Amino acid sequence: MKRNVPFLGLVIGIILPVIGLGLVYLILFRNASFEDFWRLLVNNHDKAAFVLSLAVLANIAPFIYYTNKRYDLTARGILIATMLYAVLMILLKFVWT
Repeated sequence: MKRNVPFLGLVIGIILPVIGLGLVYLILFRNASFEDFWRLLVNNHDKAAFVLSLAVLANIAPFIYYTNKRYDLTARGILIATMLYAVLMILLKFVWT
């Protein structure tokens, strides 16, 4: 598979924040069970938007890497996935209550 394709960036940009969500759980919520952590995210949309914004920070490193390697289409896919997460954060914070 070619490395300079938007689909690869989209997959990377969607998967890394899920891993970042696990890291946020391990770092900030290590005293709570995962079930309590998940219940907090489902019931408190402001907290869910905050945790998701921290998880999306995982997209910075691959975006910079692919931009520096001049794989602009892959970097564009990562950016699109990040923007989709941003829309989700806005919906969580301001629309869904």
